[in-house]
Amino acid sequence: MTGHSGSDRVDTVRLATFLFFLIPLVEMVILIEVGGIIGPLATVGLVVLTAVCGVWLLRLEGTATLYRVQEKLNRGEIPDTELLEGIMLLIGGALLLTPGFATDVIGFICLLPGLRRPIARHIIGTSTFSQFSMHTHFRGRGPGGSYTIDGEYEQEESRQPDHRAVTTQQPGPQYREKSGPE
Repeated sequence: MTGHSGSDRVDTVRLATFLFFLIPLVEMVILIEVGGIIGPLATVGLVVLTAVCGVWLLRLEGTATLYRVQEKLNRGEIPDTELLEGIMLLIGGALLLTPGFATDVIGFICLLPGLRRPIARHIIGTSTFSQFSMHTHFRGRGPGGSYTIDGEYEQEESRQPDHRAVTTQQPGPQYREKSGPE
């Protein structure tokens, strides 16, 4: 039997529920403490500043990661690390938009390439991701910059036109009257 046992699922649900309540409480305590030190207006400004910086960094890093995915695909390679980095970027962006400083720290870890890439490589190297392989006929770009696509085709018989339909197009090869025996 494969998969997770029922107790593993229950433990995961308990952990998620615990974190769902713990993280906002920790964030509130930190925000109250920081607000007491630097003032409420400065605290709100700092939260907004981290969100704005996070959106800017997410856009910049998201574009760079997408470019690296495209480069690997053009070479016929699997962009495993880049795809995991993309997931980390989404998580980091969401955490930076969440008000609070603890989530901002985790969000910036997910967004900064110097921290994100080694973490993604470590996850790829130590998980079951490294056991998968992909077999494909995709060959990337050919010599003239064109794509090579393997395939088969069949030529179908042309259909007779529907004389009830009114058309403004010039008759093409499929609408020409047959002249003589074929």
